[in-house]
Amino acid sequence: MFLQNRLSAWMASVRKQMALPLRIELWNGQHLDFSADPPRVTIRLPRASAARYLLTPSLANLGAAYVEGDIEVRGAARDMIAVVNALARSTLKAERGRWALLGRRLGHTKARDADAIRYHYDVSNEFYAQFLDPGMVYSCAYFERGDEDLATAQIKKIDHILAKIRLRPGQTLLDIGCGWGALAMRAASRHGARCVGVTLSQNQYALAQRRVREAGLAHLVEIRLQDYRDVRGRFDRITSVGMFEHVGLRHLPEYFAAIGRLLEEDGVAMNHGITSTDPDNGQTPYGGGEFIDKYVFPQGELAHLGQVLKAMQQGGLEAYDVENLRRHYARTCGIWTENFEAAADRVRELAGDKRFRIWHVYLAGCSYAFEQDWISLYQIVCGKAGRHPRALPWSRGYIYGDGSSSPASAS
Repeated sequence: MFLQNRLSAWMASVRKQMALPLRIELWNGQHLDFSADPPRVTIRLPRASAARYLLTPSLANLGAAYVEGDIEVRGAARDMIAVVNALARSTLKAERGRWALLGRRLGHTKARDADAIRYHYDVSNEFYAQFLDPGMVYSCAYFERGDEDLATAQIKKIDHILAKIRLRPGQTLLDIGCGWGALAMRAASRHGARCVGVTLSQNQYALAQRRVREAGLAHLVEIRLQDYRDVRGRFDRITSVGMFEHVGLRHLPEYFAAIGRLLEEDGVAMNHGITSTDPDNGQTPYGGGEFIDKYVFPQGELAHLGQVLKAMQQGGLEAYDVENLRRHYARTCGIWTENFEAAADRVRELAGDKRFRIWHVYLAGCSYAFEQDWISLYQIVCGKAGRHPRALPWSRGYIYGDGSSSPASAS
């Protein structure tokens, strides 16, 4: 009765601030509604001890309780995330804690980074195929008009990147964190580039190799199971898409210096990655980052754009072009969430109930975080500092195909 009274008092406090489409089902069969409207989200407390999660409803607390099966949640993931964030806002102080404290304490060795990548990516290729596009592109899509389907938007994203770095036939391209090989294959098939893609995921490596062979591109594309720090040689172009989040804040200058060592003197590189919008590199509010570090991306750390540009300069690179694609990633994650829910039965078969719940929260939570400007996504085109970027025209028109990409305009 004591806990039920505390819950009732807490609910009354929340209802004074807002009406939510939420129902709480108690362990004794009773329920509490937060609005007169029909609930879109129901949280069931199977035992009295589970009430503690609601009384301090951070994203970390409620997310962990859902994942571990201490509470049950019914409803669309988008509604779940919106309701939980509303509960957190009404009850907790919005503080941005440090991102991935465990990762900073342990440090980023090659072995730890490899383990973290395999934890996230080596679930199974079929698991990812349930919610990604047919090209298996696991990064922010590019919605040029805003109404594209996911497959089209992912191809446009790759083409947008290749246009930005002005890839030409016969040039060499290194794709750091190549995933299942989509960018390298597109660069080879459409531009005739000679590509090397590196990944630390065994599953990605095996499928990417097979896809390259089946596409008849083995003479142009080499996929390696290799750490980017072990790559040798020089490349005309370098891309890194959705990878630098795993590097670690303290190691960003080293990461960009490694890109500089691998880049030809007049080469062009592009880094595409998620950033924190907190100037102090803090995590998302209400414990969202804590949840992701524990269950989704161990060792992951997000830097603010300002620190990224500083680290890039410390690594000997100059930024030529910066583009914010935050809205594009919000839509991408939203579509992934819809695909995930549509394939829920198969996802559970492939990954089990616990991992299903982890990803259900994670995908919808990321979409919400991008929508709220808690996190962002930037593409940064760069080259070696102090060099005249002869490979790039004077204006940005070459990216959008207005005809200003002739050799004369790049002189």
